[in-house]
This record gives sequence, C-alpha cells and structure tokens, in this order.
Amino acid sequence: MESVECSEISPDKRPRVSDKGPIHPPHETHCIIQESVDIVSSKIKHQYVSPSFLELFTPKLITVLREGYGLTHLRTDAIAGLTVAIVALPLSMAIAIASGASPAQGIYTAIVGGFFVSLLGGSRFQIGGPAGAFIVLVAATVAAHGMEGLILATFLSGIMLALVGLFRLGTFVKYIPFPVTVGFTAGIAVIIFASQLKELFGLSLAHEPGELLGKLEALWMARSSVTPDAIVVSVGTIAVILGLKTWFPRWPGMLIAVILASLITAALALPVQTIGTKFGGIPSTLPMPNLPALSLSKVIAVLPSAISFTLLGAIESLLSAVVADGMTGRRHRSNCELVAQGVANIFSSCFGGICVTGTIARTATNIRSGAHGPVAGILHSLFLLFFVLVAAPLASYIPLAALAGILAVVAWNMIEKPAIAILLRSGRGEATVLLATFFLTIFRDLTEAIVVGIALGSLLFIQRMSRSTAVTTQTPFMPRDEADNAHPRGDYHEEAAENRDVVVYRISGALFFGATASIGSVLDRIQDQHRALIVDFSAVPFLDSSGANMIEGLAHKAHKQGIALWLTGASHDIRRSFIRHGIRKPLVRYAATIDEALKAADRTG
Repeated sequence: MESVECSEISPDKRPRVSDKGPIHPPHETHCIIQESVDIVSSKIKHQYVSPSFLELFTPKLITVLREGYGLTHLRTDAIAGLTVAIVALPLSMAIAIASGASPAQGIYTAIVGGFFVSLLGGSRFQIGGPAGAFIVLVAATVAAHGMEGLILATFLSGIMLALVGLFRLGTFVKYIPFPVTVGFTAGIAVIIFASQLKELFGLSLAHEPGELLGKLEALWMARSSVTPDAIVVSVGTIAVILGLKTWFPRWPGMLIAVILASLITAALALPVQTIGTKFGGIPSTLPMPNLPALSLSKVIAVLPSAISFTLLGAIESLLSAVVADGMTGRRHRSNCELVAQGVANIFSSCFGGICVTGTIARTATNIRSGAHGPVAGILHSLFLLFFVLVAAPLASYIPLAALAGILAVVAWNMIEKPAIAILLRSGRGEATVLLATFFLTIFRDLTEAIVVGIALGSLLFIQRMSRSTAVTTQTPFMPRDEADNAHPRGDYHEEAAENRDVVVYRISGALFFGATASIGSVLDRIQDQHRALIVDFSAVPFLDSSGANMIEGLAHKAHKQGIALWLTGASHDIRRSFIRHGIRKPLVRYAATIDEALKAADRTG
C-alpha cells in the first residue's frame, strides 16, 4: 500500500541532501514522527482499509497545489526547470542519434514526454525524457521495423504501461533482484559505448552491424579511416565535462562542452560530421500530432519490442522515483507514476518521438537545483520548447563527435562500479546472477537477460529460504540422526521430557514448497511406540499449499498408525489453510500452545 506524504512538512524546508542521504532538521523530524503516528491511528480507525482509487492515482502536482503554491515556489521551480532543460538539450539529441532516430525526435520526446510525466506523475521530482537505457532496444527496433515500427511500438508500450499502473501492478517491479538491475545496466552501458566508437574516432563505415562482436569487427576493419580531428573533439568534450564536474560541479558541463566543441569546429572548419551535415539540422517547431499507422500485422510484428519497452520503462521510471525518494525523504505513488509514463509515451509517439521514461540523472539534477514540485518538470519542457523555437538553426553546428563524447560519459556513469564490486564479493549466487544478466545483455537480448536474471535470482532466494526453515524437537529422548544434526534441538522441555509417549516438534521459518522435502523427512519419523505427536507452528510466518499438503500427508499417516496429531500455535491464516486442505478432526486436533496440547494428550491418554 502506498502512503500519502505528510502535509505538515513545510514545502520549502525539505531535508538537505548530503552524500550520506537526507538530513532532517529537528522540526521536520518531529513532523515525520507525528505523521507516522497519524498514519497508524488512521489505519486502526479505518481497520486497514486500502486507499481509494482517487487517492492512489492523484498526481503529485495536485498534491503540491493543495498544500499551497506561491511565487517563491514558482521561482525555485523555474530555476530548477531551466537547469534541467540545459542538461537535457544535448543529452536528448545524443540519445536519439545513438538510437537510430533524429536529434529532433529526441527533443520532441523530452518536450512532450517530459511534460506529461510531470503533469500526471506520482513523483514530485521525476523528469521524463529519452534515456540511455533504451538505446539498445530502440536501435534494434528501428533496424528491424523502421521508424514507423518504432513509433507504433512506443504507442503500444504507452498503453501497456498505463494498464500496468491502473491494475496496480507497479508494486511488483520492486521484486526484481538488485544484481539483475546492476547487471543489465552495466551491459547497456557497454553497448552504448561500443555504439559511439564510430563517431568518437570519426570512422567511415557503410554499414555498422548491431551485434556487438560484429560491430567491433567492422569498426576494426575501418580503422584506416580514423579522423584525428574527430578524436580531438570527442576527447576534448569528455575532458571539459569531467573537468567541470570536478571543479565546478554546479555548471552545466555537457552544454558548455557542446557549445565549445561547436564553436571550435565552426571557427577552424574541422572536417568532422555535424548535425547539419548528417541530418540537415532540426525543425524550429513541433510537428502536428498524428496517431501511428495501425494494422493487425504491424501490431503483431512490433509487439515483442513494445513489451520490452514496457518492462524496461517500468523498471527505469520506478528506480528513478526511488532514487528521488531517497534524496528528499518523500514517497512516490508507483502506479500513478506508471500511468503517467504510459500517457507520456502515447503522446510522444503521436508527435514522432521515441520512448519516454524517468531519467535518474536529470531527476537528481532537478532535486539538487532546488525544485519544489512537478512544476519544475513542466517548466523544463517549456524551456526546451523555447530553445527549439529560438535556437534550432544553431543545432546544425553541433559535431557528432561531441555528442558521442557525452554518451561515453553517460555510459561510464551508468556502470555502478561499487555495487558490482560488492556483489562479486557477496558470494557465488549474487555473482552468478550479476554476470549472467550482464553477458546476456551484451551478447543476446535485454529482455532475455532480465527474464533469466529474475529466474536465477528467484532460485537463489528459494534455496536460501529453504535453508532458513528448520524443525527441532523439544524432547531429550528422541534419537539423533543426520536430520537432527542439521537442525539442533531446542530448549529442554521438562513436561515433555516426563511424558515419553509424546513427541514435540517445533517448525521455525516459512513452510513452503522449497522446504517441504527436508521438513517432511524429519516429521515422517513417527514411531509406533509414541501415542501423540505435537507439531508447533508458532514460529511459522507463512505456509503455502505444498506445506499444507505435506502436513495433510503426515496427518493421514499418524491417523493410520493410531497416533494423535496436535497442531499448536497456528495463526489464523495458517489454520484456515489447513482446514481448506481437509486437515481437521478426526485427523488432527488444535491447541493454542504446546502446554495445552500436552495436558490434553495426558487427559486423552
């Protein structure tokens, strides 16, 4: 269940951000504590009734306006929106070009998509637009189905994302294992960097294969066409970005680097490709919206791409929203955010744009620039529109090598190097999931990598959960065997020790399909000389149908041998599951505690 943020926190006094996370001032800490008390009280009062549909899908823009919005907030949002627009302008063009689209399409995506993400989204600070994570999928879709196929796949993905949000499936995205997200992000970064080698070195290549090994082979064969001027421009762009980030971190390094590269290229008439020589510049107006051409055959053809866009878009946008929450102490509405992402993709495709998602770097820039709420994201889109209307002709002078340098920096930043090091040291399980996802992303397909990664992560989780479930005996006279050695005895139970006709077992941990085999092998050791068996479930938080079926088999075996089976400490949900599986009298008897079962067994003995 998604919570609604505290309205008592002063909107202009959000926690400051440090490298270690948000810093809450004392008055806000008190407010957060009070909010937690209010939420708990509300749950008790309403008996844990889930939030209404309108509450879950109310855009954060409306929440912010309800709190009160003044000129001070507008000024801070305008500054943040302008800062993000300056960052987004060269980045959107670079991502679009690397994806096989035109630079204009990247800007249209940032304008239209970013506007609807902020207007309807469930995060205060999310900035939408084209993202580097989509370069691989978008480029593959363009190569397979052309630009019309890409626009149709984006349109269908928007519908799917909106439906995922409306059916409240957004919460399931958080169950994707961390090694999977780190692995496919690093794999995408490698592919992005490889896709920019042609422009970084100014190579002349008639056809550049999409597959990584084929691409590297083709680029090596074209090494004689290296353009030294392009290398100078790309390396200089990277140096300027990194230098400004080190010494002047608040300056828009990417935009400054692109402007300097364009001025030098034009002044010295360097023989490098520019947006003007390759694309003829960008239009100075937005195109008229049109629905993509729809036909059953085209829909079926691009459906796999649309599903991939949907999966990656949901992951990226919600990861970005989580990062924003961590920086500000706020809480986003995941399903509302997915609906907004869906609408943004639908409208982006209608304007000829490409895939839209939440972008972590631009969202973080928005927060660090002092944004108050979604108005900053809306203004970022309007500023981009203003740049297109006023300065579109100047984009023709931007060298492609400079944009390739930007994407090289983006690719390097995408690799979560500390997280990779930690996962590789964490054990073979995490390392296997990480490396499998990474290499499948590079050499196979992103969707296949995510599916395999999730499957491996799930198997690892099941194996570890099964090992955490144990069964112990509280009677000191039970014979030891391998199972007992694996699961040591519990505390000495004096009353049980005095009654040598009763066996007491205590299960701890989740009793699910992964643990039934090992637990069942212990419980099956029912000996004829025991007239009663007590199995305690007070330490079992969860039981599935496999666990219930195992206990049912135990009950039938005990009943057949004339042994009374007592089930104690079962919660309401576990007991209801037992009854649904037919585990009731005369097969078993229920008691609240082991002591009650022992006394009842003595009376009936």
